[in-house]
Amino acid sequence: MLILNVIYLIVAVAMVVLILMQRGAGATAGSGFGGGGASGTVFGSRGSSNFLSKSTKYLAIIFMSISLFMAWNVKRGTSQPNAAPASDLGVMGSVPTAPSTTPATTPAANQAAPAATPAAPANQSVPATNANPQPEQPVKN
Repeated sequence: MLILNVIYLIVAVAMVVLILMQRGAGATAGSGFGGGGASGTVFGSRGSSNFLSKSTKYLAIIFMSISLFMAWNVKRGTSQPNAAPASDLGVMGSVPTAPSTTPATTPAANQAAPAATPAAPANQSVPATNANPQPEQPVKN
């Protein structure tokens, strides 16, 4: 499986490089203003679009095939109902577990909560505003 991961990585990097080497749809607009003659290209007068697009297509097919195979292989390996959970945690396997910090129980925590305060009787009413407002006195200095 290691060799498949290496091939997968090489295909992914090659695909990124090939995609970045391709010209965009608006790249030919600059050639009308004196830029880039076809005779000076590495891939000839037809350009690199045919070679790069075909290479990208085949690399994408290989990339997707390897992806599907690796997913199928992982699913097939873990589909056993009595399989033990993975104990290899990699780097996290060497980290010590923290001791549990359960708070000590206090006697107050073990006692029952006090009864709720009774509500005010319904026949008493609280005035919403002050019935006798007093005017404010100006402060003299």
